[in-house]
Parts: sequence; C-alpha cells; structure tokens
Amino acid sequence: MHIQNRHLVMEIFYSAASTQTPMISMNASTGNIEIKGRAIPDDAEPFWGPVLSWFDAYASEANNETSVVIDLEYFNISSSKRILFLLYKLNEIVAKGKSAKVVWCYKESDEDMYEVGQDYAFMVKVPFEFKAYSDSDLQTA
Repeated sequence: MHIQNRHLVMEIFYSAASTQTPMISMNASTGNIEIKGRAIPDDAEPFWGPVLSWFDAYASEANNETSVVIDLEYFNISSSKRILFLLYKLNEIVAKGKSAKVVWCYKESDEDMYEVGQDYAFMVKVPFEFKAYSDSDLQTA
C-alpha cells in the first residue's frame, strides 16, 4: 500500500466477476485497467462505489500512461452512469499532461454495444480504439 499522495490507495484493485458484476482489475503501477463481463447489479452503489473511489484516488497521481479496456456484454443504466463517471476521470488525467486511452471491445454482432462505445467516445475527450471480435474468437480463446 502506498500512502504518499495516494490517499491509502492500494496498488492493485481486483474484483472477480459474478453473474451480475464484471471482473475489474486496476493496477496503479502499470496504469492498466480492465472491466470485463456483465454489469447489472441490483444496487449499483455498493459495487461501483469502491471502484470509483479507487480510480478517483488513482487519477490524482496517475501513471504516465493509463489504458482502460472495457469488454462488457451488457450493462444497466445505473452501471452506465458509473462507467461514464470513470471515463470522465480520464479527462482529468489528460489535463495533467499524461496519456490515457480506452479500448472498447464488443462482439461484431452487437451493434448496440458498439454504438454505446461511440457515444462514450463522443462524450469523453480521450482516444478510443474499437476492437470487434466474433463468437468464433471466443471459442479459441
């Protein structure tokens, strides 16, 4: 645990996936953040609160490069708002002269998820990279 300028933020935040929540892996040392799975918690705050608190503290002393990989098959409106909040924090990181990008992964057949990523890209002032994958890609992984 680092205490200086990190407000007691642990270097690594990890939350395993469940049927209603995504796997979240955040590493302060590398600047790599990954969110993967489904984000449909009945009550979003208990799940997203600690994630956003960790990321808020990370943003105050961010790595020189931050990469956020989002690969969600589905999320509800309350999760959508919290994901957007996290992405807005990337603007603060960039405003401090550091680099940040988002890699938005989606199934080729899921046009809705692609469009949601496009909407986020429009609202957030950091580079977005879109990566499509097919069902056959999942079977070989």
